[in-house]
Amino acid sequence: MPDITLVNLNMLFMRYGEEIERELHVPLGCLYLTRALEDAGFEVDFRDYQTCATDDPFDLAAFLEFLEDPAPVIGLSCMANLLPFTILAMQALKKRYPGRTLVLGGVGSKSVEEKVLARFPWIDIICRGEGELTGPALLRALKSGGDLGGIAGISYRDGAGKIRHNPDRARIRDLDSIPFPAFDKIELKRYAGYGLMTSRGCPYPCTFCSVAPVWNLESYSRSPRNIVAEMKLLHERAGADLFLFQDEFFVSGKRQVMAFCDELSRTGLKLEWKAFGRVNLVDEEMMRAMAACGCLELRFGIESGSDRVLEIIRKGFTAAQALEVVPMAIPIFPRVDTFYVWGFPFETIEDFRQSLFQMVSFRMMGARILPSLLSLLPQTEVYREWAAKAKLEFSPGLLPEFVCTGHETYVDGGIRIPERYRRYFQLITDNPDIFSGFFHIDLEGNVLPKLRLLREFGFYASPAGTPEAEKAESCGAHSPRVQPHELATRV
Repeated sequence: MPDITLVNLNMLFMRYGEEIERELHVPLGCLYLTRALEDAGFEVDFRDYQTCATDDPFDLAAFLEFLEDPAPVIGLSCMANLLPFTILAMQALKKRYPGRTLVLGGVGSKSVEEKVLARFPWIDIICRGEGELTGPALLRALKSGGDLGGIAGISYRDGAGKIRHNPDRARIRDLDSIPFPAFDKIELKRYAGYGLMTSRGCPYPCTFCSVAPVWNLESYSRSPRNIVAEMKLLHERAGADLFLFQDEFFVSGKRQVMAFCDELSRTGLKLEWKAFGRVNLVDEEMMRAMAACGCLELRFGIESGSDRVLEIIRKGFTAAQALEVVPMAIPIFPRVDTFYVWGFPFETIEDFRQSLFQMVSFRMMGARILPSLLSLLPQTEVYREWAAKAKLEFSPGLLPEFVCTGHETYVDGGIRIPERYRRYFQLITDNPDIFSGFFHIDLEGNVLPKLRLLREFGFYASPAGTPEAEKAESCGAHSPRVQPHELATRV
């Protein structure tokens, strides 16, 4: 019998009216962990819930059928958008298999581990941070009945029922020492999206960011040779010829990027790729080298066209720098994406209009504009600052793009929550301090006026029948005109 059943619950699943959009992406995190566990001598029963053959993966009966006859330890990995579903799915699992040990992993519970364990007693253990070392140590202790107190990077209940949080595990600095993911556990050719992690972590302290805090603002990169070797492997095994570098710090420095371009060019393989960049870390020579060796798309997190907002969120560059770099990038790459965050509680309408002006300008130059409504995830500094002094408001018709769950349906430029999924959203509204990313600050005075302006300028779809609906070329997740997979990297 396997030692652990490991389940990937991260899914790209969206509903547009009666249509369902879903796309399989290689579940990197779980496959890295699977490889580490197998290398440590454990047998892993890996199950990717993306592949569940049902039109309603949020039906708990379908979930339990998919998880039939699991191992003694069940590990489930999710991000924040599917944390509500994962919690209820784990409750159903514990009821069906009361003797199993349920372990929650992934970034979904970041910064709310205490609250999750206190309110949902069917969850036994939460793993924090990188799992390649924590996972084997935890399984060894569970199999032997040993004490969990010495295992860094976990939160759990002790024998007396008291919640314990062991110290964080030190970061893995040499990423080349991590074996490639266990690609043999999946049918690679079934997947449409092939992502890679070229680095882990980002050192920039942007106050709205939910990613950098996961890595404690420490950043480490893989060597160019190691990255290219994985690309070559996926090309040979699955015919993959397009890759998305999912980490937001691929452009960590010019020397690293140029060395990668040289390494990829030396292979002679005609591979294409997409990456994130920062306007303060690129120059024309670097961008031309990237394009020459297959970079089809460079994505910039601009966030705001207001210097005042950029300074408050500690973005690390100015609006003038964005205005210099983005027009330089547009003729170099087939596509340039610019991401913006809107709805900051401190963002005045004048600040927002500066962003709108910049967005319209870049769109006219040929860039694609992808605005995202601020998501107040618990690990973000902006949440910690504003949750104490402002009321969190939930809108059943408007969710931030970061936390689109797949339960909701996008219709006529807004969201509808089907009655059969009310339970999930009731869980959210009953626990705003756990699921804060689903909430807003000042809907009437802050969020909705800005949404109306975004619709007016065609960045979000308007309700059917309005003049704006006819001209919308929306780049927001609320519009079916944008393919869901194009938003997945920010969700």
